Amino acid sequence: MSSSIACIAYKNGKIFIAKRLMKGDMGGRWEFPGGKIEEGESFEKAIVREMQEEFGVEVKVGEKITSGTFMHGSQACSLDVFEVFFPHDGMKEKFTLSEHSDYRWADLSEIPSLNFVDSDLKVYADVSQWLKKKYS
Repeated sequence: MSSSIACIAYKNGKIFIAKRLMKGDMGGRWEFPGGKIEEGESFEKAIVREMQEEFGVEVKVGEKITSGTFMHGSQACSLDVFEVFFPHDGMKEKFTLSEHSDYRWADLSEIPSLNFVDSDLKVYADVSQWLKKKYS
């Protein structure tokens, strides 16, 4: 089973989402950013590496929110979801994109109506509940 992480940044009532480049089977879809965990990597190291590679920023890793499983083709995959804290919001000072064509801060309620990747939709209810508990 392969292991992936998803990163949840939440600020001023909005959640950070990114739109994947138009390549691969999930190209052009919105997601909670993250990626695959490399051999021997901890969750924290994978999160810091992925956010540096994908957005050019060093994040602080918060608590684990939830986990789930999904199928990618015929391969079973695990997905662990963590809260992250960006050094800035990427609006005035733009993030450097390498794996995405766009990003934005969205209302949590928008997520189900967007063209979102399937794996992230599987953890959406847990993420939503966790955010409401923590930030209400």
